[in-house]
Amino acid sequence: MFKRKLTISDFLLIVVNLVPLYGVWFENWDARQVFLVYCMETVIVGLINVVKMACVTIFVKKQDVWENGGSSSMQSGWLFIFFFIAHYGFFVFVQTQIFFAITGMLPDGSMLMRYSKIPALLGPNGRLLLLIFIVYYTAQNVFSFFSSGEYKTISMGRLLFQPYLRIFVQQFVVILGSIFLSFGAGKIFILVFVVIKIFFELFVNLDRLLEIAEKKQRLKDQLKK
Repeated sequence: MFKRKLTISDFLLIVVNLVPLYGVWFENWDARQVFLVYCMETVIVGLINVVKMACVTIFVKKQDVWENGGSSSMQSGWLFIFFFIAHYGFFVFVQTQIFFAITGMLPDGSMLMRYSKIPALLGPNGRLLLLIFIVYYTAQNVFSFFSSGEYKTISMGRLLFQPYLRIFVQQFVVILGSIFLSFGAGKIFILVFVVIKIFFELFVNLDRLLEIAEKKQRLKDQLKK
Protein backbone atom coordinates (compact mmCIF):
# COMPACT_ATOMS: atom_id res chain seq x y z
CA MET A 1 0.00 0.00 0.00
CA PHE A 2 1.76 3.13 -1.25
CA LYS A 3 1.14 6.79 -0.66
CA ARG A 4 0.15 8.76 -3.74
CA LYS A 5 0.57 12.32 -2.51
CA LEU A 6 3.20 14.01 -0.37
CA THR A 7 2.24 16.54 2.29
CA ILE A 8 4.08 19.48 3.84
CA SER A 9 4.95 17.20 6.75
CA ASP A 10 6.53 14.74 4.30
CA PHE A 11 8.75 17.41 2.80
CA LEU A 12 9.77 18.46 6.31
CA LEU A 13 10.66 14.84 7.01
CA ILE A 14 13.02 14.89 4.02
CA VAL A 15 14.75 18.01 5.33
CA VAL A 16 15.07 16.60 8.85
CA ASN A 17 16.71 13.42 7.56
CA LEU A 18 19.01 15.28 5.17
CA VAL A 19 20.52 17.23 8.08
CA PRO A 20 22.51 14.25 9.45
CA LEU A 21 23.45 13.18 5.92
CA TYR A 22 24.86 16.64 5.18
CA GLY A 23 26.61 16.72 8.55
CA VAL A 24 28.40 13.40 8.04
CA TRP A 25 29.37 14.04 4.41
CA PHE A 26 30.31 17.72 4.50
CA GLU A 27 30.81 18.77 8.15
CA ASN A 28 32.78 15.73 9.36
CA TRP A 29 30.17 14.67 11.91
CA ASP A 30 30.90 11.35 13.57
CA ALA A 31 28.74 8.74 11.78
CA ARG A 32 28.54 6.68 14.98
CA GLN A 33 26.99 9.59 16.84
CA VAL A 34 24.43 10.04 14.06
CA PHE A 35 23.44 6.38 14.18
CA LEU A 36 23.18 6.66 17.96
CA VAL A 37 20.69 9.49 17.43
CA TYR A 38 18.65 7.20 15.18
CA CYS A 39 18.68 4.62 17.97
CA MET A 40 17.32 7.32 20.29
CA GLU A 41 14.69 8.13 17.66
CA THR A 42 13.15 4.77 18.52
CA VAL A 43 12.83 5.95 22.14
CA ILE A 44 11.28 9.27 21.07
CA VAL A 45 8.63 7.56 18.95
CA GLY A 46 7.80 5.22 21.82
CA LEU A 47 7.46 7.99 24.41
CA ILE A 48 5.21 10.01 22.11
CA ASN A 49 3.02 6.94 21.60
CA VAL A 50 2.71 6.49 25.36
CA VAL A 51 1.49 10.11 25.63
CA LYS A 52 -1.07 9.51 22.87
CA MET A 53 -2.33 6.32 24.50
CA ALA A 54 -2.59 8.03 27.87
CA CYS A 55 -4.58 10.92 26.40
CA VAL A 56 -7.02 8.53 24.71
CA THR A 57 -7.44 6.60 27.97
CA ILE A 58 -8.01 9.71 30.08
CA PHE A 59 -10.13 11.83 27.74
CA VAL A 60 -11.92 9.42 25.38
CA LYS A 61 -12.33 5.89 26.67
CA LYS A 62 -11.05 4.16 29.78
CA GLN A 63 -11.48 0.68 28.29
CA ASP A 64 -11.15 -0.99 24.90
CA VAL A 65 -11.20 -4.44 23.34
CA TRP A 66 -8.13 -6.54 24.16
CA GLU A 67 -7.38 -9.26 21.59
CA ASN A 68 -5.66 -12.30 23.03
CA GLY A 69 -5.17 -15.53 21.10
CA GLY A 70 -8.47 -15.37 19.25
CA SER A 71 -10.46 -14.29 22.29
CA SER A 72 -11.33 -10.74 23.24
CA SER A 73 -12.27 -8.87 26.39
CA MET A 74 -12.69 -5.32 27.62
CA GLN A 75 -9.59 -4.09 29.42
CA SER A 76 -8.39 -0.82 30.91
CA GLY A 77 -6.48 1.51 28.62
CA TRP A 78 -3.69 1.49 31.21
CA LEU A 79 -3.18 -2.23 30.53
CA PHE A 80 -2.51 -1.37 26.88
CA ILE A 81 -0.03 1.29 28.00
CA PHE A 82 1.86 -0.97 30.44
CA PHE A 83 2.00 -3.76 27.86
CA PHE A 84 3.35 -1.34 25.24
CA ILE A 85 6.04 0.01 27.59
CA ALA A 86 7.25 -3.49 28.47
CA HIS A 87 7.04 -4.94 24.94
CA TYR A 88 8.34 -1.91 23.06
CA GLY A 89 10.99 -1.32 25.72
CA PHE A 90 12.32 -4.81 25.02
CA PHE A 91 12.76 -3.94 21.33
CA VAL A 92 14.59 -0.74 22.25
CA PHE A 93 16.85 -2.63 24.66
CA VAL A 94 17.76 -5.28 22.08
CA GLN A 95 18.41 -2.64 19.40
CA THR A 96 20.71 -0.55 21.57
CA GLN A 97 22.55 -3.57 22.99
CA ILE A 98 23.35 -4.91 19.52
CA PHE A 99 24.38 -1.46 18.30
CA PHE A 100 26.71 -0.84 21.26
CA ALA A 101 28.15 -4.35 21.14
CA ILE A 102 29.12 -4.02 17.48
CA THR A 103 30.38 -0.42 17.60
CA GLY A 104 32.01 -0.66 21.05
CA MET A 105 30.85 2.86 21.88
CA LEU A 106 29.80 2.17 25.46
CA PRO A 107 32.43 1.43 28.12
CA ASP A 108 32.17 -1.56 30.44
CA GLY A 109 30.21 -1.17 33.66
CA SER A 110 26.76 -1.63 35.08
CA MET A 111 23.85 -1.27 32.67
CA LEU A 112 22.56 1.90 34.36
CA MET A 113 25.99 3.52 34.29
CA ARG A 114 26.53 2.56 30.67
CA TYR A 115 23.26 4.09 29.48
CA SER A 116 23.94 7.24 31.48
CA LYS A 117 26.93 7.83 29.18
CA ILE A 118 24.72 8.25 26.10
CA PRO A 119 24.31 12.08 26.35
CA ALA A 120 28.09 12.49 26.44
CA LEU A 121 28.57 10.01 23.59
CA LEU A 122 26.21 12.01 21.38
CA GLY A 123 28.48 15.05 21.43
CA PRO A 124 27.29 18.59 20.51
CA ASN A 125 26.24 17.64 16.97
CA GLY A 126 24.41 14.53 18.10
CA ARG A 127 22.55 16.40 20.83
CA LEU A 128 21.53 19.10 18.34
CA LEU A 129 20.27 16.47 15.91
CA LEU A 130 18.40 14.69 18.71
CA LEU A 131 16.70 17.96 19.66
CA ILE A 132 15.64 18.46 16.02
CA PHE A 133 14.17 14.95 15.99
CA ILE A 134 12.31 15.51 19.27
CA VAL A 135 10.75 18.75 18.03
CA TYR A 136 9.83 17.27 14.64
CA TYR A 137 8.29 14.02 15.87
CA THR A 138 6.42 15.73 18.69
CA ALA A 139 4.94 18.30 16.33
CA GLN A 140 4.21 15.76 13.60
CA ASN A 141 2.63 13.06 15.76
CA VAL A 142 0.93 14.93 18.58
CA PHE A 143 -0.41 17.88 16.58
CA SER A 144 -1.79 15.80 13.71
CA PHE A 145 -3.20 13.21 16.11
CA PHE A 146 -5.34 15.77 17.92
CA SER A 147 -6.02 18.31 15.16
CA SER A 148 -7.36 15.60 12.82
CA GLY A 149 -9.63 14.18 15.53
CA GLU A 150 -8.01 10.76 15.16
CA TYR A 151 -7.79 10.43 18.94
CA LYS A 152 -11.61 10.21 19.11
CA THR A 153 -11.96 7.14 16.91
CA ILE A 154 -8.71 5.15 16.96
CA SER A 155 -8.71 1.84 18.81
CA MET A 156 -6.17 1.23 21.57
CA GLY A 157 -5.03 -1.93 19.80
CA ARG A 158 -4.19 -0.07 16.63
CA LEU A 159 -2.54 2.74 18.58
CA LEU A 160 -0.50 0.20 20.52
CA PHE A 161 1.02 -1.30 17.36
CA GLN A 162 1.35 1.93 15.35
CA PRO A 163 5.11 2.42 15.90
CA TYR A 164 6.12 -1.18 15.27
CA LEU A 165 6.21 -1.32 11.46
CA ARG A 166 8.49 1.70 11.35
CA ILE A 167 10.64 0.34 14.16
CA PHE A 168 11.12 -3.07 12.49
CA VAL A 169 12.53 -1.35 9.42
CA GLN A 170 14.60 1.06 11.46
CA GLN A 171 16.03 -1.60 13.77
CA PHE A 172 17.13 -3.74 10.85
CA VAL A 173 18.84 -0.84 9.10
CA VAL A 174 20.46 0.58 12.25
CA ILE A 175 21.87 -2.82 13.23
CA LEU A 176 23.13 -3.37 9.69
CA GLY A 177 24.56 0.14 9.75
CA SER A 178 26.45 -0.57 12.97
CA ILE A 179 28.25 -3.41 11.16
CA PHE A 180 29.30 -0.99 8.40
CA LEU A 181 30.46 1.46 11.06
CA SER A 182 32.75 -1.17 12.55
CA PHE A 183 34.48 -1.38 9.14
CA GLY A 184 34.79 2.41 8.81
CA ALA A 185 32.17 2.75 6.08
CA GLY A 186 29.99 5.21 7.96
CA LYS A 187 29.63 7.77 5.16
CA ILE A 188 28.46 5.24 2.61
CA PHE A 189 25.97 3.60 4.88
CA ILE A 190 24.49 6.83 6.25
CA LEU A 191 23.60 7.64 2.64
CA VAL A 192 21.97 4.23 2.12
CA PHE A 193 20.25 4.43 5.48
CA VAL A 194 18.71 7.87 4.89
CA VAL A 195 17.49 6.89 1.41
CA ILE A 196 15.82 3.71 2.71
CA LYS A 197 14.32 5.50 5.71
CA ILE A 198 12.89 8.33 3.61
CA PHE A 199 11.44 5.83 1.12
CA PHE A 200 9.57 3.85 3.79
CA GLU A 201 8.42 6.96 5.63
CA LEU A 202 7.16 8.72 2.50
CA PHE A 203 5.98 6.08 0.08
CA VAL A 204 4.88 3.10 2.16
CA ASN A 205 1.63 3.83 3.97
CA LEU A 206 2.35 1.85 7.12
CA ASP A 207 -0.73 3.14 8.94
CA ARG A 208 -2.92 1.91 6.08
CA LEU A 209 -1.29 -1.52 6.22
CA LEU A 210 -1.98 -1.67 9.95
CA GLU A 211 -5.59 -0.63 9.40
CA ILE A 212 -6.06 -3.42 6.83
CA ALA A 213 -4.53 -5.98 9.19
CA GLU A 214 -6.84 -4.83 11.98
CA LYS A 215 -9.93 -5.17 9.75
CA LYS A 216 -8.90 -8.67 8.65
CA GLN A 217 -8.47 -9.72 12.28
CA ARG A 218 -11.91 -8.39 13.18
CA LEU A 219 -13.43 -10.27 10.23
CA LYS A 220 -11.79 -13.50 11.36
CA ASP A 221 -13.10 -12.98 14.88
CA GLN A 222 -16.61 -12.42 13.56
CA LEU A 223 -16.48 -15.57 11.41
CA LYS A 224 -15.37 -17.63 14.42
CA LYS A 225 -18.42 -16.43 16.34
